[in-house]
Amino acid sequence: MGKIVFYEDRNFLGRSHEWSGDCPDTSPFLSRCHSCRVESGCWMVYDRSDYTGGRHFLRRGEYADCMGLWGWSSWPRSCRMIPVYRGNYRMRVYDKENFTGQMMEVTDDCESFTDRYHWSGGCGSCHVMDGHWLMYEHPHYRGKMWYFGPGEYRNFREMMGTGSTRFMSMRRIVDSWH
Repeated sequence: MGKIVFYEDRNFLGRSHEWSGDCPDTSPFLSRCHSCRVESGCWMVYDRSDYTGGRHFLRRGEYADCMGLWGWSSWPRSCRMIPVYRGNYRMRVYDKENFTGQMMEVTDDCESFTDRYHWSGGCGSCHVMDGHWLMYEHPHYRGKMWYFGPGEYRNFREMMGTGSTRFMSMRRIVDSWH
């Protein structure tokens, strides 16, 4: 079970509200949020409601100035708890959309699809069979990130909106992060 507490002001001051599960819209509970404390679990927080917009991955710790740390002009408007997972990790990645092109089955982190698989265009679709993963738009876990739980992801363009429609690195969300 995870627990995250949002505070209206920096340095854990002002009104607060805590969640132990997903929240699609924090605005009915808080008029703003400038700091947060993750007491347990891992979380994705988003600067828009319904798990959209800019996102940031959080693990256990204190974040005294969320907006300054993440460079956001808005405060976290939704949050999603990432379930604890202690099993094996397994994902099939494809260099093209709709599970086409070259396929690799992976069980560990990949700092660069270009370096490891010689895919200059990165990953175009994936099927997460086991575990929870973060995928990044640039090599070496940089740039925007997206959370992927078990399931099939045929077309990243739909979930990513405008801009890049491929991923260049990925990382497992492992228990040691908790």
